[in-house]
Amino acid sequence: MQKTNGQKQDLAGPGISTYEKVAKVLPKNYESALTHKETQKALFAIKHYIEENLGKELNLMMVTVPLIVDKHSGMNDYLDRDGSRTPVDFPAGLGLEKRIETQVVQAATKWKRWALKQFDCEIGEGINTDMRAVRKDYFLDHDHSSYVDQWDWERVITEADRNLDFLTEVVKKIWKVLKGAENLAIEMYPQLGKYPALPEELVFIHAEEILEMYPDLPRKQRETAILQKYPAVFIYGIGHVLDDGYPHEMRAADYDDWVSPSVVKNGKQMYGLNGDILVWNHVTQRRHELTSMGVRVNKETLKAQLELSDQLDFLDMPYHKAILNDEIPLSVGGGIGQSRVYQLLLKKAHIGEVSVTIWPQQLKDICEEKNIFVLE
Repeated sequence: MQKTNGQKQDLAGPGISTYEKVAKVLPKNYESALTHKETQKALFAIKHYIEENLGKELNLMMVTVPLIVDKHSGMNDYLDRDGSRTPVDFPAGLGLEKRIETQVVQAATKWKRWALKQFDCEIGEGINTDMRAVRKDYFLDHDHSSYVDQWDWERVITEADRNLDFLTEVVKKIWKVLKGAENLAIEMYPQLGKYPALPEELVFIHAEEILEMYPDLPRKQRETAILQKYPAVFIYGIGHVLDDGYPHEMRAADYDDWVSPSVVKNGKQMYGLNGDILVWNHVTQRRHELTSMGVRVNKETLKAQLELSDQLDFLDMPYHKAILNDEIPLSVGGGIGQSRVYQLLLKKAHIGEVSVTIWPQQLKDICEEKNIFVLE
């Protein structure tokens, strides 16, 4: 199948791409269900609930997390494998003969796996973090900002756990926590209940199956179509090339395992031990991603994925060497977008209603016209 330029651009990840489009997709006649004060009270109640109950469900403990990492450590998250979204670099250490070359993290994805060893986590134990990051190369729209907050979590597993059934059970536990947080929010502020609730269970589906269902649609439109059929899904296998010759979306080559054979359906081998939770947002009337996660690479799949992405030079970095030398444990992990969750559960039209960051004046003007007031 020939891919159009629009379909190729759709692989690049987040963002609507123009403010003319943003103006069209933001809801009309919007009225926030909560005041600014109520929003903050609900937000921190949800935050406390999710951190406590993720810990219980997945056996995680809260730990501190870096905002800054050594540029040459290999710890930073590059988000995809085409190098299009680069970290903020700066020298640190006034008075040093040679200042330290550092980066602001884009996510703590790789640091967490190394940290499992630092915090002496055993099999079945893990960590959760209140992660903050800067992603300067995002297009700033209604649910993407340059300031990112996530519950970045990681848990030690065995080789026998590296399968789709295990991943599915972990995802179900996370969904249970998110549903509980929704119930808490509605209990605090019943007016939030005027919108349809999240379904009790997720639908699990492989990216290859969605392509088969909607072969003529680009990725974001396929996600929109499947969410109109099933309002909450976990999409397996994000990163591996599908039947049309393209991945569902680009994925970095050195954390999630997207190359391992995972399941055979209708006689067809499918790949990938990772995925995303997406839901239908009834306020924005759009797809809404809550988390990306997966079983992490082992030494074999790390080398295979770096070769496919033409990044074998990464194997010289300390983090990657630690995987090759079995110095850090096998793990499963992910990042749950905090502001994304708050936006969804508190029925907000814009992520800026729950998160203080920078926005272009053009976007603020569009929001004001639509009765959407972002925090400053």
